[in-house]
Amino acid sequence: MSPGVLLGKARLIETMVREIAAVEILPRYLKVPSGRKADGTLFTEADLATQRRLVEVLPTLLPGSVLGEEMSGEMQARLWGTGRSGLWCIDPIDGTTNFINGIPFFAVSIAWLFDCEPRLGVIYNPISKECFLAAQGAGAFLNDVAMPLRRSTRRLREAVAGFDLKQVSPHLADELVARPPYFSQRNFGSSTLEWCFLAAGRFDVYMHGGQMLWDYAAGQLILAEAGGQACSLDGSTLSAGPAVKRGIIAAANPLLFTEWRNWLQSRS
Repeated sequence: MSPGVLLGKARLIETMVREIAAVEILPRYLKVPSGRKADGTLFTEADLATQRRLVEVLPTLLPGSVLGEEMSGEMQARLWGTGRSGLWCIDPIDGTTNFINGIPFFAVSIAWLFDCEPRLGVIYNPISKECFLAAQGAGAFLNDVAMPLRRSTRRLREAVAGFDLKQVSPHLADELVARPPYFSQRNFGSSTLEWCFLAAGRFDVYMHGGQMLWDYAAGQLILAEAGGQACSLDGSTLSAGPAVKRGIIAAANPLLFTEWRNWLQSRS
């Protein structure tokens, strides 16, 4: 499928996800009760209602079943195993804790994968109304403006870092806190939006100790199309099934990525 066709589909998804968020997410903001899944993470009726709508609509735009975060592990594995010729991967609300607590930093994340690789990605924050999207070979955009929005630094000691210390080794966590190689750091509680902030140039480097497929599928494509680079903490590529949690190393440009990766891997 050509980059232009994929970009056109991404634009259609942007319109669709804005409409779904207006109906299923925003009316429930600060009002909906929450529950806990078996793994202890939070979910709400807004997550489930948004996922239901996306499962209905997305296959009408491009071929493939929809693999969602709120599905059972068994169903996720089955969909992954049969989805090489087209698969949607969604997180209906990434940053559910923020959503429940009234912190306006959460997003709907949608990726379309072919042959297990993301080809299209859309990430939308219903509060800021910022929509980040990309299609393979067609670039990355924030509300129709090409990204990155600013030129990132090329020196790690001047970088603003986004990272989450959960699930990293105690030694690496101590190094990052006691001897940080960057200028400053931020953590906002929504992995998908943090990928987008890196792509936009709001962060310079990024690290996360463990993300699932729906946390990085759309974001890694958006970053790549904006000129950034990413890999797992062990240096391998990110593509993996829904049961595999991946540590993340990423940066807004290749030069900074090399320095950041080398620093992290030397201390892991």
